[in-house]
Amino acid sequence: MTETVNVDSKDLISVLKAGSQVLYTKMDAIEYKNYLLGIVFYKYLSDRYLTAAFDLLNNSKPASMAEALKCYEDAWNGSDHDDLETELKQEFRYIIPPELTYTKMAADAAQNNLQRETLQKAFNGIEQSDPMFAGMFSAVDLYSTGLGTNDTQQSKTVTELVTIINRADLLNYQGDVLGDAYEFMIGEFASETVKKAGQFYTPRNPGMLAARIAMDGQEDIKGLSAYDPCMGSGSLLIHMKKLSHYPDYIKYTGQEIIPTTFNLARMNMFLHGVAPENQRLRVGDTLDSDWPTDEETDFHVCIMNPPYSAPWSASQGFLTDVRFSNFGVLPPKSKADYAFLLHGFYHLKKGGTMAIFLPHGVLFRGGAEGTIRQKLLEDGSIYAVIGLAPNLFYNTSIPVSVIVLKKERQGRDVLFIDASKIFQKGKKQNSMSEEDIDHIFSLYHDRKDVEKVAHLASFEELQKNDFNLNIPRYVDSAEEEEEIDLDAVYENLQKDDEEIKVSAEELNKAFEELGLKVRV
Repeated sequence: MTETVNVDSKDLISVLKAGSQVLYTKMDAIEYKNYLLGIVFYKYLSDRYLTAAFDLLNNSKPASMAEALKCYEDAWNGSDHDDLETELKQEFRYIIPPELTYTKMAADAAQNNLQRETLQKAFNGIEQSDPMFAGMFSAVDLYSTGLGTNDTQQSKTVTELVTIINRADLLNYQGDVLGDAYEFMIGEFASETVKKAGQFYTPRNPGMLAARIAMDGQEDIKGLSAYDPCMGSGSLLIHMKKLSHYPDYIKYTGQEIIPTTFNLARMNMFLHGVAPENQRLRVGDTLDSDWPTDEETDFHVCIMNPPYSAPWSASQGFLTDVRFSNFGVLPPKSKADYAFLLHGFYHLKKGGTMAIFLPHGVLFRGGAEGTIRQKLLEDGSIYAVIGLAPNLFYNTSIPVSVIVLKKERQGRDVLFIDASKIFQKGKKQNSMSEEDIDHIFSLYHDRKDVEKVAHLASFEELQKNDFNLNIPRYVDSAEEEEEIDLDAVYENLQKDDEEIKVSAEELNKAFEELGLKVRV
């Protein structure tokens, strides 16, 4: 029996770097991301499955994956086959025959005996085992010419990837396998496609800050419901699991418009042990038509990082849509920011909390956005506005704000926090440390004035400012210039004149001693 080994992110990242180098010259980063994440996910499924099979047969952990495979092969071919298959199917909802385990394929790859068809068969087996896995590996095209121009070259590329990724010890990994892998690849390899790739991934620490804010005071709700209508890879929803005191009872609802990203969210849920019955995820356009509209339609927590200032149809028919009808106007066609905000707010329970990342323009732009903002403030719906540092997100270098809303709360005051200087400077990307998160969350939770950082504005102040929420109107974070002492400046100038005069006399004396006529 082996002891648990702490495998840190460097091990996983070194494997991903090596895998990326295999694909780097063959396709762009937004494509090879799908191959690496898909194969990493299958290895995780297989390793977890083999380890559980060994434990069922021996009531212990295997010393290696090779030992687990040998034990599994013996049982598969023996009299215990049916009982073992029933137990594993009940626990995992899928069955992996010995020849399709990642460990066996990696052994074949080491001998250059692996064909891409074998890995495809393995993918198909998972996808067909249960509806929850349907289409899970659809973005991993093992027959793509990007892997090679013919069968031999494509199988060679697959063999290289399987061999490299086999180095990762995913079961003992101390962290978020998919999240760490995804964030690394976007940060290091997807610079040329960062706007496409980054729009559906929220960096971990800004995401955790928003999650802590959204969960504040709701950690003890058993059966908490969480909703992200722009869920991307599901990272914001997953944060809830880490914060709740009853994580196994959380109900997750999410929607994503990009099918390949939707599959990443499904993988993420599985990697984090979210039971299928506790997740309701789907592919769809959040603004095009309202969802969900049946079963549970409002939630304790709504959290999202939508695409900033994206265009949308703004069709007049939306004026009768329950999400927007109370405001009398629609967000402008060129900027859907408030459309996303109003969608999420509509689906919030009474007393629930919503946290949404949006550009600062939503705080002060006029027109229809100003009308919507005023209505929200008059209803007491906006609870806090937090300005973050610039260059924290992959899809933009501009500073982003977190807007916090609560439904049907008492009071109409708004807390403003200028957190633009609370960050860690980076070469390519700025970041937030755990201490930074704690600091900002403490300011939010305390809801008190702090000079140059935070201010709790009354509704009367908001009115006086014409419902403009631009943070500098409420928090003066500018550093005061040091007062200039003119008398001291004059004295210093006189002193300088005297020193210049003395120096000139000494220089002239030196010229005379040398017999020179030059005078200063």
